[in-house]
Amino acid sequence: MRRSATFLEVLLILAVISEASWANKEHLHCKRTRKGVSRPHSVTITEFGAVGDGVTLNTKAFQNAIFYLHSFADKGGAQLFVPAGRWLTGSFSLISHLTLSLDKDAVIIGSKNPSDWPIIEPLPSYGRGRELPGGRHQSLINGSNLTDVIITGCNGTIDGQGSVWWEWFNNHTLDYTRPHLVELINSNGLIISNLTFVNSPFWAIHPVYCSQVLIHNVTVLAPLDSPNTDGIDPDSSSNVCIEDCYISTGDDLIVIKSGWDEYGISFAHPSTNISIRQITGQTGSGAGIAFGSEMSGGISEVQAEGIYIFNSKHGIRIKTSPGRGGYVTNIHISDVIMKDVDIAIRIEGNYGEHPDDNYDPNALPFISRITMKDIVGTNISLAGLLEGIPGDNFSNICMSNIILSGRSSSSSSGPAWKCSDVEGYSYMVSPEPCEQLNQDIPEDHSRVCYLYEVSLQQQHYSEPVISIANWLVAPE
Repeated sequence: MRRSATFLEVLLILAVISEASWANKEHLHCKRTRKGVSRPHSVTITEFGAVGDGVTLNTKAFQNAIFYLHSFADKGGAQLFVPAGRWLTGSFSLISHLTLSLDKDAVIIGSKNPSDWPIIEPLPSYGRGRELPGGRHQSLINGSNLTDVIITGCNGTIDGQGSVWWEWFNNHTLDYTRPHLVELINSNGLIISNLTFVNSPFWAIHPVYCSQVLIHNVTVLAPLDSPNTDGIDPDSSSNVCIEDCYISTGDDLIVIKSGWDEYGISFAHPSTNISIRQITGQTGSGAGIAFGSEMSGGISEVQAEGIYIFNSKHGIRIKTSPGRGGYVTNIHISDVIMKDVDIAIRIEGNYGEHPDDNYDPNALPFISRITMKDIVGTNISLAGLLEGIPGDNFSNICMSNIILSGRSSSSSSGPAWKCSDVEGYSYMVSPEPCEQLNQDIPEDHSRVCYLYEVSLQQQHYSEPVISIANWLVAPE
């Protein structure tokens, strides 16, 4: 017989989630294995003529400092220190074996002049700028084909001054796609930590075609009505850890991507082996944890746990459409608390536009083995809106130990579920899910649900995958 959660079961679940801190769970811990990194050479940005008055443009100073430090790349690397002050700059590029370190009172400020953000080629997995055909503005801090890069500080700040960009976007006066705050391309061995990122023109932190990435203890802030200001977007990247972050933005807090329609399918660079832990935040129009809608290269082996989402449009969201191709599979989301969220769980099979008319409408996405468990939501408007694609059911959606209470105290049944073209399993879910998800989870649930406890090294890939554990977990 199917079981809904009784009042006693609700109390038990709440007790487990509230009393057992996920920080103490015996699970994957993404540690800074390079705590002892000491660069043999260090310079301060003022040595290259920079002025921290918030008015003087310091682009040349940043570029010259990094050019100088290039000579130390094969000698253990170097550090560029940014002291207290307000350092106005345009876009600048990093080099390998570099630490960019900010004082606690340092603020790197992006110029409001678009000519200080050069136009670069579109990403090959997108085929064009994400917002407009053609090129795109280079990010404020950027780099390609790098190894061993650390962007850190004592909670210094990187401010994109995005309001002017949001105005151009809303007024449809942009000529090119807006820039990110940080974008690192085709790079490995990256750490971004202990910083605050504010008012990004577009997505804030965008590692794309990267591996061995640790993003730890960062804060990302933008107004809740700012357009497309995603927090952290791993894109066609592998072996990524995102931990201990606070994000409050206008769009998705953390969203995993892997390319857009025929360009992503052709580039065929998936996002895989990703761990997300201890994230708190709110979003104006996006979700706490999201996948897509650009997922044509595939997304798999993702674990997210210890998530607190409040005052948001969506909690957990998967976005795709016909023409995307690709897959989202082997996803495990657990230990989630939601409060004042409109739609707790949303899966959409008809979301987003296409880059051009050359996409294949018959390239259908494969969505399967999505596991969500140990979730509590209060003041929820809609428990779930799950809409697959006719003829392409999204399958093996597994839900257990989920309690969602509605915003109307007069509704004893709680917020509703709405489902179409999906299949799945549920156990101890309240309110009772829709019929398509009403199958009992089989005893051999590993066949249909994704169990993160299975070692990632045991999964089968066309190419060898380095486990996050091998790189980021340091013995105590």
